[in-house]
Amino acid sequence: MIVGLEGKIVYKEPTFLHLDVHGVVYEVFISLQTFSTLSSEKVSFFTTQIFREDAQLLFGFVDMAEKKMFSRLIKINGVGPKVAMAICSTYSPSQFGVIINNKDINGVKKVPGIGPKSAGRILVELAGFDEELLAQGAEPSKTQAVSEASEALESLGFKKDKISKALSSCDGEDTASLVKQALKLLQTI
Repeated sequence: MIVGLEGKIVYKEPTFLHLDVHGVVYEVFISLQTFSTLSSEKVSFFTTQIFREDAQLLFGFVDMAEKKMFSRLIKINGVGPKVAMAICSTYSPSQFGVIINNKDINGVKKVPGIGPKSAGRILVELAGFDEELLAQGAEPSKTQAVSEASEALESLGFKKDKISKALSSCDGEDTASLVKQALKLLQTI
C-alpha cells in the first residue's frame, strides 16, 4: 500500500498530476484544494491507494485532514472516489466540518454529482465526524470561535445553512470578528 510520495512534478492539471519519484512516474489524482497549494516542482503527498478490477488509483493530499476526510467519505455507501474528490475540491476540511455540524443539506448538495438523497445520507453517516474535521482543519481557538459565532447567529434568528455559508467566507480569528463579518454577509444573502 502506498501511503505517501515525494517527488518532482512532471505534468499537472487541476484534477491530476504526474509525479516522478526517483525515475518512476506516478499518476496522482488531486483535489482543487490541493492543486491551489502547489507552488514548487518538488512536493510531498499523503496518498490513498484504491484497487479496482480495472485500475489501481492513487489520490494525493498535501493536508492529512483532507486525506482523512476523503478516506471517511469513500466508506459511505454510494460515495465513490469521484464524489469524494468533488467534495474535497469544493470544501476544505474545516468548511466541510461546519457544514456537517450545521446539518446543512444545501451545502452538501452544492457539490457536483450529489443530489438530495445522497446529501442526506452523507450528513447522517458523518454525524460526529465534524468535530474531528474542525479540530484538524483549524486551530482549536478558531474552531471554538466558529462554533460560538454560529450559536450567536442562530440565536438572532438566522438559518443554519445561511450561517454556515456566511461563516465559511469569513476570515476572522475570534468570535466577535466572525459574527461581525457574517452579519455583513447575511444582510446581502
